[in-house]
Amino acid sequence: MKQLVNILLSGGGTGGHIYPAIAIANELKMRMPDANFLFVGANDRMEMEKVPQEGYKIIGLNISGIQRNLSAKNLAFPLKLIQSLIKSNQIIKKFQPDVVIGTGGFASGPTLYMANRKNIPSVIQEQNSYPGITNKLLAKQVNKICVAYSGLESFFPKEKIIKTGNPVRQDLLEIKDKRMEAISFFKLDKNKRTLVVLGGSLGARVINQTIEKNMDHILKNDVQIIWQTGKLYFDEYKKYDNVDGIQTHSFIKKMDLLYAAADIIISRAGAGSISELCIVGKPVVFIPSPNVAEDHQTKNALAVTKNEAAIMIKESELDKFQKTLDDLILNEENQEKLSKNIKSMALPNATKHIADEIERLIKRAS
Repeated sequence: MKQLVNILLSGGGTGGHIYPAIAIANELKMRMPDANFLFVGANDRMEMEKVPQEGYKIIGLNISGIQRNLSAKNLAFPLKLIQSLIKSNQIIKKFQPDVVIGTGGFASGPTLYMANRKNIPSVIQEQNSYPGITNKLLAKQVNKICVAYSGLESFFPKEKIIKTGNPVRQDLLEIKDKRMEAISFFKLDKNKRTLVVLGGSLGARVINQTIEKNMDHILKNDVQIIWQTGKLYFDEYKKYDNVDGIQTHSFIKKMDLLYAAADIIISRAGAGSISELCIVGKPVVFIPSPNVAEDHQTKNALAVTKNEAAIMIKESELDKFQKTLDDLILNEENQEKLSKNIKSMALPNATKHIADEIERLIKRAS
C-alpha cells in the first residue's frame, strides 16, 4: 500500500500563475514534509526556470496558447495539444498523483484534463475576477475551485467555488513595523512622501512613459519616487537614477520593504499584485494593461474600485493622470479612505485555506 503522498501541480506562462503554485506547494510541503512534488509547465516559459530555483522538479510540455489574431502559429496548436495530452497521461501514469492542482496557464489544461479522466482529485485556483479560458474549460470536471473574488458563479459551478483569495508572500503580512528599516534600505528622506511605481518584473512601457512625461510636475509636490522600470526598459530610464529624489530599479527583490516605504503606489492590475496591495493597505492608482486576455486587468481593477478602495486610470484616459495624482497626493482624507477600504478586501490566509481544501480531498480519496 502506498504511504507517501504524491502532489502534481501545473501552472505557468506568467508569474501570476507560477507563484501561486509555488506558494501552495511550499505550504503543503511544510504540512507534509515527506510528500513528493512534481510540477508540469510549458517548455520555453518562465516556470521552467523559476520552479527549479525554488527546489522543485518540473517537466515541460510542448504547448502554447492560441493566438488571438490570425496567425500561422495556430495551425500547430492541434498537434501540440495532442502531444501534450499524451505526455500528460504518461506523467500521471508514472507519478501516480493523489491530487492535481492547476493555477492556470497553457500546461494546466492538458494536465488536469487527463487527471480528471482518471478520476484523480483535482483543484483549480483562479486568480482573476474574470477567469481564463483554461480554468473555464476545466471547471465542470474538477472537485474544487478556489477563487479570489466574489461573483464567479456565472463562470463556475456554484457548489464547487470556495473564496480563499490569492496566495501572497508571507513577509507582506506585517509591513507596518518595517517603515524605518525601509527608509534606511532605500536611503529615503523620511520627511518626504514616497511614490512607488510598479509595472511588473518586465516593466510597462506606457507607465514608464507617463512617469517620464509628468516627472517634473510630480516632484513639485515634494515627493520622492522609487521607480521599478522593469528589466526591458531599465537601460532607457536609468539616466534618472539619483536625480532629484528619483531612484530607478530594473527589479526589486525586497518587496516587503518597498511596500513599507510607499505612501502612494502606481501599479498594473494583475491578480497577484492586487492581492498583495489589499494586504499592504496603501492608496493605489491602477493603470491596467489592455493587452491581456479578456482585458482581465481592467476587470480586476474594477472589482476594487467599485468598493472605493483604489483609483483606476485606463491607458486611453492617461490625459487625466496629472490631475488624478495631484488630487490624491494633496488629499490625505481620500488617501486614508482608500487605504482603509482596500485593506478591508484583504484575504491574508489564502494559501492556508487552499491547502486545507487540498488536504481534505487527499484524505477523502485515501
